[in-house]
Amino acid sequence: MKAQTGPSEQHHPGPARRRPVQQRSVQRYERLLDACAGLLDEVGPTALTTKEVAARAEVPIGTLYQFFAGKESLLGALAERNLDRFLHRLAVRTQHGAPDGVAGFVDVAVDEFVAMKRTVPGFGHLDFGLVGTDPGDLRDAEHLLGTDLDNNAAVAVRIGALGGDLFAAPGFPLALRVALECADAVLKLAFRVDPAGDAALIAECKRLLTGYLGQPPA
Repeated sequence: MKAQTGPSEQHHPGPARRRPVQQRSVQRYERLLDACAGLLDEVGPTALTTKEVAARAEVPIGTLYQFFAGKESLLGALAERNLDRFLHRLAVRTQHGAPDGVAGFVDVAVDEFVAMKRTVPGFGHLDFGLVGTDPGDLRDAEHLLGTDLDNNAAVAVRIGALGGDLFAAPGFPLALRVALECADAVLKLAFRVDPAGDAALIAECKRLLTGYLGQPPA
């Protein structure tokens, strides 16, 4: 049976309503995101409810709504945390062993994404946006990371900033946008073929991105 969701769970796209500052609030905020991630693996995004998330995190439902406007806001905050952690991992890898040009950057980026896909709770359903094509009861699943850009466009901007001089040539913002769409499709296929990620398709994703981004766009 599909879990019922109230009207408050069907609106307000984007990340968290209020970012906590005090340590106790930060801990509750992170517990709510952890609970959301765990429940995604158990019931999926459509059946997920804020009531179940609050119960799993052992906080009152009112506390959840202090931080999040509803289900879409909660998922947006989790997607944002996933992106922040991915970019942090990528930054650490690139700083401690600078990759060899675009090919090296692509190799590290895809490896880190695949590693998170295999190990991070909830990431199979929600990485930087919903993985499935059915948004369920969400009104604007394409803008979980914010209202100005769709999810892949927002990720492309952040990766371009992290890449620095590698992607400084004019035309790279659009090229990265296209590259993210391609990578998203191929990696979804890789994990649809094999829950652990099909190695041949992951390698093809790297080859595709390296060939496309290896030449500065016009």
